[in-house]
Amino acid sequence: MPDQPTIYFIRHGETDWNRDRRYQGQQDIPLNETGRAQAHRNGQALRAFLPAIAQAEFLASPLGRARESMEIVRREVGLPPAGYTVEPRLIELSYGVWEGVLQDDLRHEAGYAARQEDPFRWRPEQGESYADLFARVSGWAESIARDCVVVAHGGVSRCLRAHMLNLDPERIPELESPQDRVLVLTRGAMRWL
Repeated sequence: MPDQPTIYFIRHGETDWNRDRRYQGQQDIPLNETGRAQAHRNGQALRAFLPAIAQAEFLASPLGRARESMEIVRREVGLPPAGYTVEPRLIELSYGVWEGVLQDDLRHEAGYAARQEDPFRWRPEQGESYADLFARVSGWAESIARDCVVVAHGGVSRCLRAHMLNLDPERIPELESPQDRVLVLTRGAMRWL
């Protein structure tokens, strides 16, 4: 068992809602063709870590876009598609009543100004704040004991990096989260594939 497990983190591929800049949160929106191509590309990037990667734990968010991305990734590295665990703590940030709203329309939504003032702690009605997500993801990260391949979401990626790299959590909302790259993350270090 390694002292410092490596996390190979993949954000799920694109959905139509991503393309349209519509808040998805915990809505179960399927991948589009671009998203499937991104998942294939990310699986191909992981091939460089064979055979060791085959011994890692594979975990996905419960949402369909993450599970489909994981199954594509596993096929690309020559593993059975269904050989992974669904981890509820890896589900995306809940945007509550904002789910389904276009980002460009948010300026007209209640709470927009408050969000601009404190994007880390602000919580939409019936939703979660980044502070809530950070606590959930940090708890999960502290529980892992071996290398793992994770397919989850942009918010999860941001919070995981803040935790593993000891970043100021206030910076979480501004971190990038591409869908066409694999993040290789250990305690104190990261790189993109």
